[in-house]
Amino acid sequence: MKRSLISLGALLVLALATLLLSPLFGMEFIPLNATGQEKEILFGIRMPRVFCAFSAGAMLALSGMSFQALFRNPLATPFTLGVSSGAALGAAIFIRFGLAFSILGMSGTSMAAFVGALLSILLVYGLTKLKGGFSTPTLLLSGIAISFFFSSLILFIQYISGLTHSFRIVHWMMGTLSTADFPKLWNLLPFLGVGGLLLAFLHREMNLFMVGEDIAISRGVNTGLVKKLIFLAASLMVGGVVAICGPIGFVGMMSPHICRLLIGADHRFLTPATFLFGGIFLTLCDTLTRVLSGWSGGAELPVGVLTALLGGPFFILLLLNRKGGLDL
Repeated sequence: MKRSLISLGALLVLALATLLLSPLFGMEFIPLNATGQEKEILFGIRMPRVFCAFSAGAMLALSGMSFQALFRNPLATPFTLGVSSGAALGAAIFIRFGLAFSILGMSGTSMAAFVGALLSILLVYGLTKLKGGFSTPTLLLSGIAISFFFSSLILFIQYISGLTHSFRIVHWMMGTLSTADFPKLWNLLPFLGVGGLLLAFLHREMNLFMVGEDIAISRGVNTGLVKKLIFLAASLMVGGVVAICGPIGFVGMMSPHICRLLIGADHRFLTPATFLFGGIFLTLCDTLTRVLSGWSGGAELPVGVLTALLGGPFFILLLLNRKGGLDL
């Protein structure tokens, strides 16, 4: 416990330092005592972007942690159940028809993406219930099936779209925080608050799920209800992030696994550690993309591309080092 608390304290200090220092870096360094236009850039553009990155990273990491506990597999990601594909399909349809509007600071693309994410959640839930009960393998296979189906529809929409619309769809699917602002931050926070608190209250149940569903049942856990709550909380957080930032991969797979090495597998400590580490990781990645764009003098690299470049080798390393087989 002492080691876990020390690690948590270190992550908290690192998180505060990241939130304080990251806005200073970008195409050009801007000090905290900046004035005039630099002050406007620092507090009006970079600051909300940093907080959006931290919130999105924390939500993806928490979702990945909960799915890894639910499926008892460290290779599970927030996008395992097809929420990302549903959101991408909604955004692709919206872009294809050339629509443009916003409500309460949320763009039409984001709203269409969130509707797509909700559709994916409902379909996965419905297919799982249709088979009877709410078994983990059925939930997983339903999510994979929906993910593949929606991905094929996205390819079809890209095929029938013009060059401009097709480019916009591809760019959105790379995942970026370049348009983040305070209204988008306010849109993210309710998902983080509800989903994060729900998962925090389910730490004991997730510990038991990691041991085995039979053990959880023997300890009096209503496994059907808990699985539904985990599925709902994680999926809504993923849907909120993807709707606003686009699909940003591998954050939700890497962060919980690294935190288990630092903290251990007890979700009492793993949950806040994953929250902090996920936020730190995505914020630093987004800061790096801003700095690299300043050095190269070209277009900014979407943060989803950078996380994929880091996550791909990590995934292979994790797969090769994992003992035993891959269980559904």
